[in-house]
Amino acid sequence: MIVVTGAAGFIPSCLVGRLNQDNFNDIVVVDNFSVAKKENNLKGKKIKEFVDRENFFDWLEEHYEEVEFIFHLGARTDTTEFNKEVFDLLNLNYSKKVWNACAEYQIPLVYASSAATYGSGTLGYDDNEATIPLLKPLNPYGESKNDFDIWALEQTAKPFFWAGLKFFNVYGPNEYHKGKMASVIFHAYNQIKEKGSMTLFRSHNPDYADGEQMRDFVYVKDVVEVCMFLMHHRKNSGIYNLGSGKARTFMALALNTFDAMGIDPNIDFMDTPENLRDNYQYFTEANMSKLRAIGYDKPFYTLEEGVKDYVQNYLMERKYY
Repeated sequence: MIVVTGAAGFIPSCLVGRLNQDNFNDIVVVDNFSVAKKENNLKGKKIKEFVDRENFFDWLEEHYEEVEFIFHLGARTDTTEFNKEVFDLLNLNYSKKVWNACAEYQIPLVYASSAATYGSGTLGYDDNEATIPLLKPLNPYGESKNDFDIWALEQTAKPFFWAGLKFFNVYGPNEYHKGKMASVIFHAYNQIKEKGSMTLFRSHNPDYADGEQMRDFVYVKDVVEVCMFLMHHRKNSGIYNLGSGKARTFMALALNTFDAMGIDPNIDFMDTPENLRDNYQYFTEANMSKLRAIGYDKPFYTLEEGVKDYVQNYLMERKYY
């Protein structure tokens, strides 16, 4: 039996689909299932039980002997939310309860951290655990993720295997419900489909031309492959980056989206909103050597490959993973 929290969401629902591919069908999904627009993410998947997140710990107390692995991927991920109490409740304190249960029942755990923990990137993007307490995230979401990473590293009571994954800019199927928090590729596709053009943020940093701001975009299919690897690996506990390892420009992303749609590029620029400008990241790139060093050897999708697969096999078909 495998538990996936946040299961109706983007990355977790893809993980449930990937587990089903390998005939893991004894899956317990945990979430707040009241959000109708997320229902299609789990439709047609093989699931043993649906558990409301408020009831999860009572459920786990009854069933922990049957649980072989927990993927704790549920979180509030809105980077524009500035109410710290929301993040303390859902990201920090809930995660502590999951950790403590896994330590008590000795259930292996993979949980979602975030590249938002790196803030402006002045300390780089190396998943060196010694530098984690020094990081300065730029928003309460990033702070909540970093606070939990710091707390986890301080614990003497641990699950026998655990891994925290610092997700970079994940894109791919099953993010239809995410609204403004969906990936840039999702928004680009919809803008191009509607208007035949798309708009990128203008650069306000003299070191970067307009559209040349860079991110580490990682395809969700790679993210779930790493989760599968860790589920089987179960050693080398720690915190790991999870990006493609290669920063690419927003311009490259836009051009690849036009290309995948068979439409000539037409790109405009707008000023980055002033409320975002001070905390805007101009470059992120995951150092992936730590995950590689423990034996993960699969190649990652290039931006060209990932955008083409996402646009042509999911967005254009309005399909789910």
